[in-house]
Amino acid sequence: MNLSPRDPETVLANTPFDSLAIGQSVRMERLCTANDLIVFAHASGNMNPIHLPSTDVTGDGRDDAPVVPSMWLASLISSVLGNKLPGPGTLYLSQTLSFFGRARVGDQLTITVTVAELGPDRSVTLVTRVIGPDGVVLVEGEAKVQAPEEPVYLADIEVPDLQVQKHHHFDAMLELAQSLEPLPVAVVAPDDTNSLGGALLARDEGLILPILVGSKVRIQQAADELDVSLDGLELIDIEDEPASAACAVAMVHEGRANAVMKGHLHTDGLLKHVVKAEGGLRTGKRISHVFVMDVPGRPQPIIITDAAINIMPDLKTKVDIVQNAIDIALAIGIEVPKVGILSAVETVNPAIPSTIDAAVLSKMADRGQITGGIVDGPLAMDNAVDISAARTKGITSLVAGRANVLVAPNLEAGNMLAKELTFLAHAEAAGLLVGASVPVILTSRADDDKSRLASCALAALYDVWLRIGKPAKAKLFREKHDT
Repeated sequence: MNLSPRDPETVLANTPFDSLAIGQSVRMERLCTANDLIVFAHASGNMNPIHLPSTDVTGDGRDDAPVVPSMWLASLISSVLGNKLPGPGTLYLSQTLSFFGRARVGDQLTITVTVAELGPDRSVTLVTRVIGPDGVVLVEGEAKVQAPEEPVYLADIEVPDLQVQKHHHFDAMLELAQSLEPLPVAVVAPDDTNSLGGALLARDEGLILPILVGSKVRIQQAADELDVSLDGLELIDIEDEPASAACAVAMVHEGRANAVMKGHLHTDGLLKHVVKAEGGLRTGKRISHVFVMDVPGRPQPIIITDAAINIMPDLKTKVDIVQNAIDIALAIGIEVPKVGILSAVETVNPAIPSTIDAAVLSKMADRGQITGGIVDGPLAMDNAVDISAARTKGITSLVAGRANVLVAPNLEAGNMLAKELTFLAHAEAAGLLVGASVPVILTSRADDDKSRLASCALAALYDVWLRIGKPAKAKLFREKHDT
């Protein structure tokens, strides 16, 4: 809708041809970010690695600082012509360009356009420049455009959001875990390429020191398939999988391992030895599974529990599930975990048992029976994670709209939620069994390398929490408060 120049909603305005004058000029500033290069690569199809962040171009094993594509710089000229001078309604006729320098991510750029000539049929010639942070002209040229005939005043134009799919939270976790001593991990039955490859990858990244427990013949066959050497690795040759699991648990008691990692065996086969009354890894708390998920666009990781162990947890079990999740959140540096107890609705309804459990859990946290975080529920998924939804429902809470720990009513709901985030929201997931005396790393055949590494990093950070009661580094994930 065309507004008036005095309308407070007016954001974009043009200068019609009859109002242009030779020498008229405007300027715009723009900070170049790594995301700009990624979006430009997708839009243009130019995948030249020299222009992409986090790319090793020289082959020295280190990421090289990308060079900003020259045509991205030139595209900034178009934004000034279309938004400012002459502004909305302007059409390109031609553009000449000369490139004199290169820009880098983080550069503050200045773009100028100056009217040089007014021609027939509303044609306008403008001198165009892109100037680097040191005042050096990087791009210079001459644009010829057709200026708009009538004035236009527009409110801000809405376009669909773009989201660059990155996993910054896991990158931070990996970097912190790599600063620690490698975690000694007993890896049970790593006799296929997925489980062995994941353990060796985590070793190569400095996260764990794997001790391979299982059939030497099958493990070597997996190594041959991967074309990797097992030299320098401790390998305990045990043919039987249950015996391998028992050995791994015993190694924890002997002080030889600080964590256990599931290999190519069923989860139940490992858990049987983890939870056994004599010689297991029980602590008096119920063991539960925690997913830490890096969801692109979220200011902090999202923790989901329980999605793998407790099928229909009762209230007593949920107390441990919530406490375990809070401990994980604290271990990775979330200062004040905000725990949303999920249900289908945000009000207590006796016909929906999960709402009653949620209300009791919230009150137990208020009374200090659950510690370390703020707990509220019942909350529906929308008003747990979206502040606008919470406000629309009239929910006043420190958790509603800000939850970074989501407690599902049962395993089915938790599992579906985690997989929906993974396959629909492009999240990466790290998984860990919590509540035992040491971290127990569970990986899936569907996990990619980033998820496997993140699970090992999570185990390393949780190990620090178990030993000293503090995170490896406080305030790793700072909360972004609403303004």
